[in-house]
Amino acid sequence: MTTLPVAIPETDIVLYTDSTPNGQKVSIVLEELGLKYETKHVDISKNVQKEDWYLRINPNGKVPAIVDKTLLCVGQSQERRIFEGGAILLYLTQRYDPNHKLSYPQNSERYWEMVQWLIWMQSSLGPMQGQSNHFYRYAPEKIPYAIDRYQTETKRLYSVLEELAQPGREGPWLVGNKCTIADLACFSWVNWAEWAGVDVKPFKLISDWLQRINQRPAVQKGLNVPRPFEMKEKMKTKVGVSSLASPTPSHSVRAIEATVHTCGSTNALSVITGGRKRVCREVQSLG
Repeated sequence: MTTLPVAIPETDIVLYTDSTPNGQKVSIVLEELGLKYETKHVDISKNVQKEDWYLRINPNGKVPAIVDKTLLCVGQSQERRIFEGGAILLYLTQRYDPNHKLSYPQNSERYWEMVQWLIWMQSSLGPMQGQSNHFYRYAPEKIPYAIDRYQTETKRLYSVLEELAQPGREGPWLVGNKCTIADLACFSWVNWAEWAGVDVKPFKLISDWLQRINQRPAVQKGLNVPRPFEMKEKMKTKVGVSSLASPTPSHSVRAIEATVHTCGSTNALSVITGGRKRVCREVQSLG
């Protein structure tokens, strides 16, 4: 007996985002599911994510976030705001992926495996590579210990993905035989590896996985939201790298904010202005 696909309603979603790994994973999933959405560019280089109007959408002042205004039935709408990338991906697939294009049936074994890898990305891969980005690209002081610590941990996490992709598994994806939100969430960070100063080439299986995902038309569309994704091309030249990481005041603001987030407000000043030994102690205390 053939099961007919379930029709998806025409959506009315507003995506608040910028050209970051966290933002791109949401725009990619929106494109993969073929959902109608409007993009609002939240320019983090100008600290727009900290403005009052946006904090009413995401009190944490980070991108991305969505507001779903899709009609529940004729003439009836229930506006719903969702922030945090992992929560957004779970929401979108639960509500708009009844045919399980990017997910698995709820409460199935594969569903929970998918959720585990999604949360792994949120709690391990994203934060560790994000700190690698910060200390390698944006920190006011270059701290070799911090750079090495976070690049090494990022590589270790890549090795976990590499082990997951070993031959003998059911398919070339993280969970089962299809690309899911777990793949796309992890991809959004691994695709920025060079920006964190990490070489993905030694991880052959992950390199192949990265290439397969990059070849998907919906992924290419999602990467170019809200602006064209130029990092990889610019990274090929010194001039391009310089244009991406120029020491502007906005980058300094972001660096200080990231330091406060990492070490807490009481330790932030010592990290930004303190001596190298003090800095290493503060960073090492992160565990």
